[in-house]
Amino acid sequence: MTHRAFLGLGSNIGDRVAYLREAVAAIPDVVAQSDVYETDPIGGPDQDTILNFVVRLDTELTARELLEVCQARESAAARVRVMRWGPRSLDIDVLWVDGETVDETDLIVPHPRMFERAFVLVPLADVGADLLPAGYDVAAAAAAEGVRSVGPLESLG
Repeated sequence: MTHRAFLGLGSNIGDRVAYLREAVAAIPDVVAQSDVYETDPIGGPDQDTILNFVVRLDTELTARELLEVCQARESAAARVRVMRWGPRSLDIDVLWVDGETVDETDLIVPHPRMFERAFVLVPLADVGADLLPAGYDVAAAAAAEGVRSVGPLESLG
């Protein structure tokens, strides 16, 4: 049975736009993409700004299967996990899968911090606004946390 799922993607080293484009092209069942937003890194070492966006899927894949897809895409982008919240060529998180809750060591769905992060919620508003907390002010959150729209992925050079 087909259900909605949302993935959050980010990149802040190398050809960020290319990493994001290649990932989206290889992820099955993508039906919508948010604009791309540039944000300052939160936590971790000093590093470059991050391009973030959210994709919506209409898929039959489970959260576990989506995690495998995400990890395969990160590997294809030569993702190296040196430190938590460190620079990354590509980071993909399973944010939400309709009707599915997972609480395992390597996978928690809904993502445990998605409702705390403007860099997730602002792009999520573009493709899954019904998941936002009641009364969430997207514009205020974007301004307060420095989440800046840079436009649709296909328009970036």
